Amino acid sequence: MTYVVTVDTCIPEGTPEMDPLQRAGAVALIEDGFDCVRAIEGPDGVKVELRDTIVAVHPGGAHLKVIVDAPGLLFAEESVRALVDELLERSELLADWTIERCEVELHQDQAKASLDAAEGPDAPPDDPAARKARHTENPMPEASDEGYDDAEAKAAAVRTQMLGLADELRSFRPVTFGVSDDEDGEREDGDDKSAVPAESARLAAGALVYATDILVAELFEDVQVLTQEDAAVAECEGPLWHLERLPDRYALEYDASFARRFLVTVVAMTTRFTDGSFQRLSCVAEELALRFLLSRTTMTLELYDLLDDDVSAALETFAGNVYQDRDHEWLYDHSMDGNGDSPAGVTLGVAPMEFKTWFTPFKEGRYVHPSAANEPEAAA
Repeated sequence: MTYVVTVDTCIPEGTPEMDPLQRAGAVALIEDGFDCVRAIEGPDGVKVELRDTIVAVHPGGAHLKVIVDAPGLLFAEESVRALVDELLERSELLADWTIERCEVELHQDQAKASLDAAEGPDAPPDDPAARKARHTENPMPEASDEGYDDAEAKAAAVRTQMLGLADELRSFRPVTFGVSDDEDGEREDGDDKSAVPAESARLAAGALVYATDILVAELFEDVQVLTQEDAAVAECEGPLWHLERLPDRYALEYDASFARRFLVTVVAMTTRFTDGSFQRLSCVAEELALRFLLSRTTMTLELYDLLDDDVSAALETFAGNVYQDRDHEWLYDHSMDGNGDSPAGVTLGVAPMEFKTWFTPFKEGRYVHPSAANEPEAAA
């Protein structure tokens, strides 16, 4: 069976974060190490085949997706951990890095199928309402349980990491997240009650950077699934993280080529977020990319129980300030479906909505990455 093993590695504690040149070097070292491997010897001598790898390096380490064929989940996790550990040890520059996580993350569709197929006295009920009632009876373990303590510790660690990443979002000031420009978001008696606290804004900013790595890695997996099946989203049988959440009306257009262009768009947009050069969203594809980033950010914060009202307000204010308009939301309104290639064949506001225009700059001077841009039309 094919497993996608997620590995998080970190630079040594107390070490300065990597600059762009160092991150590029780390990517090269890790990818070169993987390129030399075709198979791994897992526990008990079982052979585990290495299918593909995705490497995403951030200032504090690397986020890896290692795709393997293995006889079981445990074999996949232990084999990949051993492989990554060896790759780090072999490189003098990476030898002090540590592996913080190495586990298989089941896609929600796969997890549901696994639960549905389970048998035995502890198997979940078939009826969804009964399952919900069962979870409601015991929603969380007692605070004294070791698992709950571990979850709290993990959430605290992620919160600290997100706060540390906030400064990476160089294109946006705290006011973009709703922080009072005069009071820096500190709310005392008599202060503006609508202002977002500065720390909540920092958490939201850091969460966007944190979620960017996850979104890019998941889109890489979507590209791989569509490439392997040589199919569009509408025809794809494999699990997809995000592309199936694009507007349904064009699902036959979302093939591997489109997926690669969309991934490049996400990388180009978030690079401008972090290098300080962002001014405005450039095209419809970027508006959809930001929609996905905000969704992944919200889900990640919810996962670690970090999404309170102030952080939600910070993200909503950020979205309101970055979006020039919300015309792209009409793409999800089926009442706008027309008979042609576009929603009712109309142009809404400032942004054409036809599929063929998604990677076309809204105005002259807006940046669209050359690998994503439409090919120039041939001269008549």
